[in-house]
Amino acid sequence: MSEFVVITRPLAQADVLAQRVTALGRKAVIFPLLEILPLDDQQPLRAALRELDRYALIAFVSPNAIDAAFAVRPDWPWHIPLAVVGEGSRMALLRHGATEAKATIISPTDLDRTDSQTLLAELDLPALRGKQVLIIRGETGRELLGDTLRAAGIGVTPLAAYRRVAPELNSARCGELKHLLSCQNDWIVTSSEGLRFLTEMVAQLDEAGSVAKMQQQRIFVSHVRIAETAQLLGFSNITLTRSGDDGLLAALQSCS
Repeated sequence: MSEFVVITRPLAQADVLAQRVTALGRKAVIFPLLEILPLDDQQPLRAALRELDRYALIAFVSPNAIDAAFAVRPDWPWHIPLAVVGEGSRMALLRHGATEAKATIISPTDLDRTDSQTLLAELDLPALRGKQVLIIRGETGRELLGDTLRAAGIGVTPLAAYRRVAPELNSARCGELKHLLSCQNDWIVTSSEGLRFLTEMVAQLDEAGSVAKMQQQRIFVSHVRIAETAQLLGFSNITLTRSGDDGLLAALQSCS
């Protein structure tokens, strides 16, 4: 069995998964690959969230988008339908009071793959034609959702709510990364961007063979795009799981 289960989510989202990993009898280590920061200028976000009634649908691309939006506007207008791309986002909505009884929540029904493409399959695009949709996201991200809605004659407003950066590779994190590469571990990776940051960090270590050691670690990824990124980066031990924490934990148990 691998020594540690390394959870690479942003710090604010890692604790719950770490607790569930520990409940399985495994040793969890939190090593974030992304840092979620507020926007330098919050005014456009605040202004847009004051005018939510002009939208027929509000789509969130991630739990981070939900947390950032509700931090700015806690008095959320529940009569506007909400759309999310994954189980993590549904749980984030629940933390902010969005129950099925209170709000209309649209999300992919195919739990083996939850993303913008499978969300689009759930949306009634003809009913949205000529109306406005707000997509709350980070400063950067995929354009598939917005582009497809526009092509269907739907007005789309993308709204940045947060920014993602690579955590600083200071001496403490260098030491922790070297320790993790000294043994075989299971890494839970939920972001292609974070995985690229990880390989960049490893390449900066002053130890020969670090990149090869990282590529030989077993990584668990919850989406085919992340698996494709991992293959391109030279990883050789990739486990593609069902979406959501339950899928990740089930795969972790089956590979133990």
